[in-house]
Amino acid sequence: MKEYNINELVSGLDFESNKLNNINGLMLTNREIEVLDRYKINYKNCNSLKEIIFEIEEIISDMDIVDEDLDYISDTISERDYYQNTNK
Repeated sequence: MKEYNINELVSGLDFESNKLNNINGLMLTNREIEVLDRYKINYKNCNSLKEIIFEIEEIISDMDIVDEDLDYISDTISERDYYQNTNK
């Protein structure tokens, strides 16, 4: 059985990119903010995650080739919106 060095494995993890930030009541990770900034999506003026998703989808619909990062954050924000705003 292969042995792993736990300290080595943990040192390679990027905890900062997944850190949640409260932006005007909306929870976004550092990674999501970085991608939104890259595409000049003004998330600070959005009142809901759905508005951010709408802005992302507008950009995606105009692209010939969809950026993996943009597609990924669209999915993660959509999932967060679902779990935060769906009555269970």
